[in-house]
Amino acid sequence: MVSDGIDRLGFLIHDVQRLMRKRFEARASGLGLSSAQWRLLVRVAKEDGVAQARLAELLEIEPISVSRLVDRMEEGGWIERRPDATDRRVRMIFLTPKASEAYAVIKSIAGEVYEESLVGVKPEARRVLIEGLEAMVRNLTDDETPSIEKVKNTEGAAA
Repeated sequence: MVSDGIDRLGFLIHDVQRLMRKRFEARASGLGLSSAQWRLLVRVAKEDGVAQARLAELLEIEPISVSRLVDRMEEGGWIERRPDATDRRVRMIFLTPKASEAYAVIKSIAGEVYEESLVGVKPEARRVLIEGLEAMVRNLTDDETPSIEKVKNTEGAAA
């Protein structure tokens, strides 16, 4: 039986993610943030003023764990909590200038790791890889599971 490698897809995605995370963490260790903290920092940088409960959803961790994480990061001067303007029970999370500077460093390190991981991959193959991964995300996001008919209709429209 000839395999196009699809049977290894999950393992490859997992291995790439694990290896990239290890490389990133080794380089970012000087910032004084744990991997959970830099993940939170990146999420807040992308959505400054995010509600703490929403942050738990985005990070896929329990709200109590986010609360403890935010406590430690607030004590370290990385983020600040502010009450929501319309609901005092809701806590909004914002980056401090210290965290904004660290985010710029994190983005640079991540870019270096991405480039290292893609050495030998031609620009067209990179574009196809990104497009394929984006399609996978769309296919697996929420309850939008594509049916075989939907996929066939999409393929037919492209022909």
